[in-house]
Amino acid sequence: MESHHRLLLENAQQVVLVCARGERFLAGPALRSLAVLEGASLVVGTDGLIKSIGPADVIQRQFSGETFEERIDCSGKCVLPGLVDAHTHPVWAGERVHEFAMKLAGATYMDIHQAGGGINFTVEHTRQASEEELFRSFQQRLRCMMRAGSTLVECKSGYGLDLETELKMLRVIERARRELPLSVSATYCGAHSVPKGKTAVEAADDIISNQLPRLKELGQNGELHVDNIDVFCEKGVFELDTTRRILKAGKEMGLQINFHGDELHPMKAAELGAELGARAISHLEEVSDKGIAAMAAAGCSAVLLPTTAYMLRLKQPQARKMLDEGVIVALGSDFNPNAYCFSMPMVMHLACVNMRMSMPEALAAATINAAYALGKSHTHGSLEVGKQGDFIIISAARWEHLIYQFGGHHELIDYVIAKGKVIYKK
Repeated sequence: MESHHRLLLENAQQVVLVCARGERFLAGPALRSLAVLEGASLVVGTDGLIKSIGPADVIQRQFSGETFEERIDCSGKCVLPGLVDAHTHPVWAGERVHEFAMKLAGATYMDIHQAGGGINFTVEHTRQASEEELFRSFQQRLRCMMRAGSTLVECKSGYGLDLETELKMLRVIERARRELPLSVSATYCGAHSVPKGKTAVEAADDIISNQLPRLKELGQNGELHVDNIDVFCEKGVFELDTTRRILKAGKEMGLQINFHGDELHPMKAAELGAELGARAISHLEEVSDKGIAAMAAAGCSAVLLPTTAYMLRLKQPQARKMLDEGVIVALGSDFNPNAYCFSMPMVMHLACVNMRMSMPEALAAATINAAYALGKSHTHGSLEVGKQGDFIIISAARWEHLIYQFGGHHELIDYVIAKGKVIYKK
């Protein structure tokens, strides 16, 4: 028996397990209430995995006389799983604060995009930036996400639109995956927009015949680890047939399908995703009823982005209908130059108020279901024995304060812990 452990969290008022029976996701009636222990303690082993969770007195007896690298008294506090941000674009150069002013004055997303702004503006600046410059700003952004409670973050490329810059972005994401304490899920999003001077078909041909084979090669020799493939499936960007070709080519290479669909126009993207066995589809503001039913049947998760709908004044995604039909609903911040938000607690609050989700639904969507959307719910997203020791400790007697206090996470979060090590302390 090992008698030395990494971490003991003692005597928490509440420990929110989220799941207690090894569920890979929560949907339908399972979301009415989450698994919560009162007056509990928790032990993380030297391997960074959760070793034991239970009533404080039981844990105290079980581990009496054993040593811990760190002990934290959680009296009067709540312990929750580290939050999972299922959708971000965090590697870029070039501010777009001026576009926020244009949007407030009435310009639409597509107006700005067609005038050479939007993604195109960021692409030009990202192409010019050095790898070191991109890494430094990316690292800073990940630290902000971490301080707001995120311990697993999906990170997309997609501001290169040429092989050289896409690889530069993916190398930056890979470096963060190796050097930073957070967990990262890397997404190749070379089909984020059609590059200047190409048609969508030409761009898709380049991705399929040049970019994906190069990624496969770099994956096989261990230089890059990419998890997901993404396409911006949208009218005037990549339509259904080019989207299908790119996603299928990525899936054949072993990447999980996780793409932008049905955001600005109804495109039948949800139906396509269900047909291709997608892990996740993001946005879905314009999803059809058939698309919702198809996603529920296929176990394809919906990554909803309340910040984007709020900032772009789009129609809110139909979270209630999706939940009532049994879709696996996850949340993401969609952090990008167009929706500048690091905070999953604020995302959960907006999901509850604007998309009419309950607090248990929102927390599950930002933990176990977001982990499911990334294919990582067997190791992340809930507090269960054998899972990675990623937690947040908040100074409140009930876990709901994390959602209820809008913008209050800086004061509330006392500790963020990854693999049983404190990575942020207030």
